[in-house]
Amino acid sequence: MCNAANYEGNFDDLSTIKRGDIIGVVGNPGRSKTGELSIRPKTIESLSYCLHQLPSRDGDKNVLSKDVRYRQRYLDLIMNNSVKDVFLMRNRVISFLRGFLRDLDFVEVETPMMNMIPGGATARPFETYHNDLNMKLFMRIAPELYLKMLIVGGLDRVFEIGKQFRNESIDATHNPEFTTCELYWAYHDYNDLMVMTENLLSKMALELTGSYKIKYHPRDDENDPDRVVEIDFTPPFRRIPMMKGLEEALGMKMPDNTTLDTEEARLFFDKLCIEKNVECKAPRSTSRLIDKLVGTYLESQCTNPTFITDTP
Repeated sequence: MCNAANYEGNFDDLSTIKRGDIIGVVGNPGRSKTGELSIRPKTIESLSYCLHQLPSRDGDKNVLSKDVRYRQRYLDLIMNNSVKDVFLMRNRVISFLRGFLRDLDFVEVETPMMNMIPGGATARPFETYHNDLNMKLFMRIAPELYLKMLIVGGLDRVFEIGKQFRNESIDATHNPEFTTCELYWAYHDYNDLMVMTENLLSKMALELTGSYKIKYHPRDDENDPDRVVEIDFTPPFRRIPMMKGLEEALGMKMPDNTTLDTEEARLFFDKLCIEKNVECKAPRSTSRLIDKLVGTYLESQCTNPTFITDTP
């Protein structure tokens, strides 16, 4: 709302200000005739020039390709205000996670990111070299081993939020470096962890969004890019016993758990996957065949948070 009545500077100086520049304004707050909150400036100063022309907007339509948005996040932030909300929400999620675990007397620790062995998980590591030690080292693929050493040493509740590095494929949901939270809790079993996870996620959803129900936009759905899925974090979460769940989903009796290590059981699941057109690459072991069936018939039911329990 710059006008001659309030502005004390030279109007000709404003001709150098272009779209994308960062400016400093001194003036009084006020509202326009339409009620929009603005400033009646006395002086305006250029603080930082935008040296590259910004893309033109097409109404509310996103003018940046997916590739540009991921590779030039600063440009995505400039052009799409909603992206900033994602960064802010991530910050709130990590803050809540830390507070939740500390309230349970967990101790936050940092463990080495360069290891002599790439242990704690199965993945292809990144290699690096330590000149002073004259030794090849591996970037960690998981903090698991060091966290377990702390449990053995007497720290009964530990967690770490940090980077992992896996020298593997890249797509919209897989990055070679990514952040995890890993925790260990002595003298507790998986039932305790399920209750804790249930409390963590339900309380997080309620505190950060004001509701147990959130809207999710699957970005990878090219057939329906505007599809919205509602996810309900209301406790208690659903629990599906694995083999019983498969029996109900497929409408047939599964081999008894005590016979799953036999060749007869493997052939049963091999034939079942062929009949149901469930793809499973070699080796077609019993465990891999069951896992593919679970992914097709049980995990597909899990829009809301669900525990698949009693793995045979």
